[in-house]
Amino acid sequence: MLTEVASQCNFTRSIVFLHILPRSTKSVINRNLVLTLIRYQRTVARHAALPLSYYRKEMLTDLQKKTLLRLARQTIEEELGQRATDPVTEEELDDPELRQHRGVFVTLNLEGMLRGCIGSLLGLEPLIAGVRRHAVNAALRDNRFPLLTVDELAEVVIEISVLTPPQNLEYTDSIDLVSRLRPGIDGVILKIPGGAGATFLPQVWEQLPDPETFLRHLSLKAGLPADNWQYGDLTVQTYQAYHFDEQLL
Repeated sequence: MLTEVASQCNFTRSIVFLHILPRSTKSVINRNLVLTLIRYQRTVARHAALPLSYYRKEMLTDLQKKTLLRLARQTIEEELGQRATDPVTEEELDDPELRQHRGVFVTLNLEGMLRGCIGSLLGLEPLIAGVRRHAVNAALRDNRFPLLTVDELAEVVIEISVLTPPQNLEYTDSIDLVSRLRPGIDGVILKIPGGAGATFLPQVWEQLPDPETFLRHLSLKAGLPADNWQYGDLTVQTYQAYHFDEQLL
């Protein structure tokens, strides 16, 4: 919220500046700036409509985050036949918040590069069960990578993303779609009727900050032509993720 307040000052100055430009200069304002201004106005409107309790109720405490990260590492260690370095107790897991049904992804990063990432967009099971299952899947069942080794596990940084429920994003055309996305905030799901689908977590915006580039790569991930998002019969959904990793806690 504080970041948005600070951004509001910058955008307000930009809007005032646009008003005082001569007509000939205004005509060369690029499309990206216009889309950015539209996106900003919609973001402020969305957040203004939400009570502060919305943000609080989705957050885990640092202790709960550490418990989930330790659980993920312990699960992979035991799956690889190793003794847990910092085992989680049943008392620590007896936490109603950790037994809520939430969508969750477990990501493994090795030397700053993706080493595995598996999860579920929907909260079909308790959070602790999802962390256990997806930790093993990210380490041993992500078919983009070879099986994680014991030596690699010692160097891997585990990241967990807890998701809000996906919501349909209504839009009229490709320009409207781009303007409605919130880089750095929204995870995005693309789906075609009865066929392919794919998602990017909000963290992917760090590598693909331009919305059109983001959507092209997401289309490719779904097995679609790169420009399919511009004209295809698509369902678009967005969600948010509260992510944390072993380096930050």
